[in-house]
Amino acid sequence: MSLVASTATTATAATAAAASPAAPSAAPAAAGGAGASVTATALPQATTFTQLSGLPQDTDTFGKLSGVVVHPVRTVAVHAQPGGKPAATLPAKQLGSLTWVPVVEARKGWYRVLLPSKPNHVTGWISAKGLKKARSRYRAIVKLGTRQLTVMKASKKLGTWTVAVGGPQTPTPVGRTFLLALMSPKKKTYSPLILPLGAHSQTLDTFGGGPGTVAFHGWPDRKVFGQAVTHGCVRVPARALKVLAGLPLGTPVLIAP
Repeated sequence: MSLVASTATTATAATAAAASPAAPSAAPAAAGGAGASVTATALPQATTFTQLSGLPQDTDTFGKLSGVVVHPVRTVAVHAQPGGKPAATLPAKQLGSLTWVPVVEARKGWYRVLLPSKPNHVTGWISAKGLKKARSRYRAIVKLGTRQLTVMKASKKLGTWTVAVGGPQTPTPVGRTFLLALMSPKKKTYSPLILPLGAHSQTLDTFGGGPGTVAFHGWPDRKVFGQAVTHGCVRVPARALKVLAGLPLGTPVLIAP
């Protein structure tokens, strides 16, 4: 398996976000708070390639997310507290896909969202002004102990599959995260699609030239399914990969022990 390497070796699976099956339909969120768009700034970007500091951690790492997801139509400021000094920025796109992030807390005119950066479970507040808002009825649940993936649509189970997870030295990180992007390798490789998550390996600072981003992806040898042998990613059967690729970006993913 491979953790996400870099955008130089991958391309998006969808040519236009509006037409992408992984982009949720959305309506503008209620406006409020300070102006959200940011142009030029020296602040770090909240992407899968960055390490952020000065922002709150998700304290309910195994809680069920509501499914509310938001998309910044432009780069927006990320704050440690609503209306506070910006600590980072969140771009409208990353890894070739539109940025959709799940909401973990809401206040009037503000959303606290899960971010795709290191450390795992980092969150930040963004102004509701200039965001698009949607709700994903889907969620994906990975149980490391049984090495199973289940995909749900509301209360309906879309399927359960036996998968391969991280090995003893490179475990798959636990907690709640989300589908960050949908990518397709330019060259034929171990998987036709790679779905990066908003989480990183906690034992590998980098892998394959990239930041150690954990992802769902396929694998050509079915013998690996049911084993703890990966570098942190979750290898899934072809049918499971097809179902995952149809989920909206920002969809909650829970990785349980």
